[in-house]
Amino acid sequence: MKRLAVWTFYGISALAILYLALYAYAMFTGRALQPGDPIHIFRKPDAPDYSAATDIGFG
Repeated sequence: MKRLAVWTFYGISALAILYLALYAYAMFTGRALQPGDPIHIFRKPDAPDYSAATDIGFG
């Protein structure tokens, strides 16, 4: 039982180190955000425009 607990601890530790390494990679290689930069949200060009409907009957 003790051996299983040790290997579980090793596994969780390895996952934590991998997560931190991926986070560091993303921080050092990612694009820096500046205040005022527009947020680009990509969507399909042929998607319907739901915000164009102004008369929905609310009030």
